Amino acid sequence: MNAWKRFLVFISLAGVAALLGAACSDGFSAGNPTGPDDLERVTQTLVAPPFLPEHDQVAVGGPKVVQVRLVIEEKLIEIDPDGAKVWALTFNGGVPGPIIVVHQDDYVELTLVNPETNTLMHNIDFHAATGALGGAGLTQVNPGEEVVLRFKATKPGVFVYHCAPGGVMIPWHVVSGMNGAIMVLPRDGLKDEEGNLVEYDKAYYIGEQDYYIPKDADGNYKEYAAAIEGFGDTLEVMKTLTPTHVVFNGAVGALTGDRALTADVGDKVLFIHSQANRDSRPHLIGGHGDLVWRGGSFGDKPATDLETWFVPGGSAVAMLYEFKQPGLYVYLSHNLIEAIMLGAAAHVNVEGDWDDNLMEQVQAPRAIP
Repeated sequence: MNAWKRFLVFISLAGVAALLGAACSDGFSAGNPTGPDDLERVTQTLVAPPFLPEHDQVAVGGPKVVQVRLVIEEKLIEIDPDGAKVWALTFNGGVPGPIIVVHQDDYVELTLVNPETNTLMHNIDFHAATGALGGAGLTQVNPGEEVVLRFKATKPGVFVYHCAPGGVMIPWHVVSGMNGAIMVLPRDGLKDEEGNLVEYDKAYYIGEQDYYIPKDADGNYKEYAAAIEGFGDTLEVMKTLTPTHVVFNGAVGALTGDRALTADVGDKVLFIHSQANRDSRPHLIGGHGDLVWRGGSFGDKPATDLETWFVPGGSAVAMLYEFKQPGLYVYLSHNLIEAIMLGAAAHVNVEGDWDDNLMEQVQAPRAIP
């Protein structure tokens, strides 16, 4: 072999070696060293909405296996000041279920527990997952059972999860409160419309819930001894497509008064809003959607400066706003009938100094001259 041929062979072998090295570094080699079995495992402690679990806005290190635990609880809850009650089917005891936060390419490893004190079979469908009906086909658990599901979070954004046991049980479980959300952050963090990193000072999760509570002949809300006892009556109300209540975080007034959200002037606040069943159109009275990730997709450029944004049924949407004035803000569905009469409203109390340049009462009310 002459020197030229030996050189070509050397270059070819070097190229093959480089390709194999790249494949190995990307996790495509035999044994897949970057598969879930080889990754760091962390446990995420879930918290009750409207709060989010502790998390990094920009990923630290490589992908991880994030372990979470959801315990199903069937419980009777009161949802309005007049004493209306519903048998809520819940993840971790609340409506909505807690929000899970991971980064793109992390693995979510969920332990789903259905205690023997419950009466129904349950499962979970993650809109962020790929295959097997979002995991619903692999997570059916009867009372007294638990199951472990692992999936890779391949798409960045905010997504709904909900129970989906099949047939009419799917909408009944969802409108009984059995839904929540997961946020899959880009590994390099959120970006504004120009592609620059944007960080938030606070984040809140608002789960909008529609209820369909049967009434008796006198117009009073019915109450049942067990969840399944009201199944038939509730289906009849559901068929009207007219909810008796549309609320934020499980009940009328759950995010108002002493339970209002809080912020300071200058805070950039991320609002995550989910609706597992019906369309919604959130609006912040006195503020704007500085950045709105339509459809919840963090892979797309956010829209800017919106007055009201759309949450299609079965989805979650993220909005970021920097508060500029102190005082009371109302975050509501701008179907004002649902907001004022059915309960779809929250309050945000903001502390700080007033800026007359943005707004000023030039003259107090007085008699017309």
